[in-house]
Amino acid sequence: MRKLLGVSLGLAVVGSLLAVTAAEAQTTVRVGWCARTISSAAAPFAIATKLGWYEKMGVKVELVPLPGSGDCAKFVATGETMLALPSVEPVTVMRAQGAKIKTYYTAYLGNIYGLAVPADSKIQSMKDLKGKKIGVIGMASASAIIVRALAKEEGMDPDKDISVVVAGEAGQTAALVRNGSVDALSQFDTQYALVENAGVKLRRLKHPSIDKFPSNGFIAMEDTLVKNRKEAVAIAQGYAMGTLFALNNPEAAIRLLWEMWPQTKSTSKDEATALAQDISTLNARAVSWRLESVGAKKWGENLVENYQAYFDWLLANGTIKEKASAKDVLDNSLLDDINKFDQAAVIKAAKEWKPK
Repeated sequence: MRKLLGVSLGLAVVGSLLAVTAAEAQTTVRVGWCARTISSAAAPFAIATKLGWYEKMGVKVELVPLPGSGDCAKFVATGETMLALPSVEPVTVMRAQGAKIKTYYTAYLGNIYGLAVPADSKIQSMKDLKGKKIGVIGMASASAIIVRALAKEEGMDPDKDISVVVAGEAGQTAALVRNGSVDALSQFDTQYALVENAGVKLRRLKHPSIDKFPSNGFIAMEDTLVKNRKEAVAIAQGYAMGTLFALNNPEAAIRLLWEMWPQTKSTSKDEATALAQDISTLNARAVSWRLESVGAKKWGENLVENYQAYFDWLLANGTIKEKASAKDVLDNSLLDDINKFDQAAVIKAAKEWKPK
């Protein structure tokens, strides 16, 4: 009996040690999330975590919500987060100031930004916004940069001809649109979906000149991509796998998101409504996830020509003051390793997933 008890205790101790070892083997990676609210757009992180993919890779993700892309880039430059997922404009600006930041995985291959107005608004184009108030999430958001460039493209003075104001996110934005405090919005795809979920119908204005411009991607300091290459690859690979899973089973993606971050599940609506609205938000982002949206061949592919076209547009419209080279901002050296996963197995897992 004593021998059996000793064996049992021994096994228990070994099991505990193994559990501790596994936990210690996981490196926590802080990732800047460039919005104050974690929305269904974060589903790839949740999927990779809840299905154990990140654990097998030896990493654990800690999302750090921040006001906008500018803050995300600053947090990477100061080392407060190892990685971040911002748009590329502040990366370009900060590299010009000496910060050795690079984008190594383009998460949103197509443009997620642009203008929107209330569905019944008489405004049809950027030209109609002269003298109007345009609401952005925050001045650190890339949306503030985009609207100024769009105004300049139409021959306006962004400092005099339009008024850019902070409208916040989701419900706060919806309230300001509803009471007429802003005439239009310069935000992005998932925020527009959240505003509509809050009861305000919107109409996107068309900007064909910017449709193929890349949006957000994983960034890191150049030395991080050398010293912490394993972690940088793991975070992006898990994200790519989660993206593919979400595209093939949006409902499962949302339910895994709710498990990971319970605060993302609305408590003011019945579950069916909450699920439908969150799927709508996810589908808004899914447009720019798809490889075919810009003709990409790999997950996270940094298409140099699309980035260069975007930088040239920003320069022409006064957002950046010096010509930027896309090759200086991008690092494609991790992509082959990031894409080393069984895509068919991920799709199969998505289609066979069942709620617990």
